[in-house]
Amino acid sequence: MEILGGPIYGVAGAGESHGPAVTTIVFGCPAGQRIRRTDVQHYLDRRRPGGNRHGTPRNEKDKVIFLSGLYREDHEQLLTGSKLSVEVKNQTFETEGYEDGFTTGEPISAIVLSTSKKSGDYTQFSGLTGEVRPGHTDLVKFHKSSGFVDVRGGGRSSYRSTISDVIGGSIARLFLHQQLGTVILSSISQVGSLRSSVSLAQHFEDVIKQTGSATIAQEAIDEAIQQMEASEIHSLDSDFAAAAGELIKTTRKAGDSLGAAVEVVALNVPPLLGDPLYQSLKARLMGTLGGLNAVQACEIGAGSKVTERLGSENNDPIRSHGYTSNSHGGLLGGITTGMPIVCRVAFKPTSTINSPQQSIQKNLSEIEFELAKGRHDPCVGVRAGVTLESRAAIEIMNAALSQQTQQIKIDAPKLF
Repeated sequence: MEILGGPIYGVAGAGESHGPAVTTIVFGCPAGQRIRRTDVQHYLDRRRPGGNRHGTPRNEKDKVIFLSGLYREDHEQLLTGSKLSVEVKNQTFETEGYEDGFTTGEPISAIVLSTSKKSGDYTQFSGLTGEVRPGHTDLVKFHKSSGFVDVRGGGRSSYRSTISDVIGGSIARLFLHQQLGTVILSSISQVGSLRSSVSLAQHFEDVIKQTGSATIAQEAIDEAIQQMEASEIHSLDSDFAAAAGELIKTTRKAGDSLGAAVEVVALNVPPLLGDPLYQSLKARLMGTLGGLNAVQACEIGAGSKVTERLGSENNDPIRSHGYTSNSHGGLLGGITTGMPIVCRVAFKPTSTINSPQQSIQKNLSEIEFELAKGRHDPCVGVRAGVTLESRAAIEIMNAALSQQTQQIKIDAPKLF
């Protein structure tokens, strides 16, 4: 069974790139958390194809409809807005989705319809003589499934499947922000050979040094968000973002693609979340971020730079008020320290490109491969940040809820 997160808070998803819809079930959210559909839609809009001019030309509106797990006594507020209509044998069945309610503690289900499909673009990859895109899952998925595979848009391997990640992560981040003040951000730090001169992690480390507190004020967070949203791509470095945008456009016209790196920073994370070894929050974050489509590397804190340092250079000094630097990236022994959690994630260039390449058919016959049709991201990292944020939120949510299960209270619950 494919579940993101767990065992306490988890997300299950289903749906292929060119299927009718992507469905999501979120379980483990405590009762009483207010969920507005528009709050979740905000994050889906950042992820959706067509939402960024440097992404895929496929334009999906990706409107989410909630079907369970929310309730409020004011039914007008609960049900206003989202409608779901199904036609079967000339009969139309319509119902209302949940617009604004409170979690009940029971599973939350959601659906996002797929309405901008060009499935005929993928006949090139069908059957035993179907062609294989170098760097893609075409060959391994075909033989793993004995040929029973959905080739349209990559099927379940498509980045479209991350709709479920974002829905589950959005609910988690709403809970974390309201209950703990935790905020998760991301900034594109590299596109191809272009590197940003501004680090999101360093920016907030400087704020901590100025204020003397690891708690970041909402005003400073909002300022960074506004700066990233105003850039050509989602980056704190506007000059780099403009140059990267031009590079992406040039590369797209040449029929090729680019890799990218994204910084993910979780602010105001409580200390002492996570466990050592097998349930280490570091291991879980590296696994969930490193396991995302097209990711080839994931680093925590200073990452691979630590290999060049002496212990005296890498150890973060500690004073009575806390750590004075953050090489450890907010995690020691898999447990949070109260400093920002810092991750850097590297994406490979998009596999599906228009340039000619050497490849094979699924029957292993050698061919000179050339893409016939299709709409694809020239740089998948451009819109991956919100998915990384979502996956991080799910793991931090799990760790926070797990910590609560370890708090023994003498006053056991009573009904009467």
